[in-house]
Amino acid sequence: MDLKEVMARNLRRIRHAKNLTQEELADRAGLSMRYVGAIERGDVSASVTVLGQIADALEVDPGELLKRSVGSD
Repeated sequence: MDLKEVMARNLRRIRHAKNLTQEELADRAGLSMRYVGAIERGDVSASVTVLGQIADALEVDPGELLKRSVGSD
């Protein structure tokens, strides 16, 4: 699994855990809802800047969005 897919899974998991919609996250991060959706689907790669914006909006360390789960490749 590449980092784009890792970030997509982690973003979706963390967003759901915080009971946020894509629209709410997009608003907090200063991004469009379509772009957040595309990141979650793994359609686009987020820049480091966008990674930081999303992490700030979710109140997590940016590294949390890039951590591979144990046993995943």
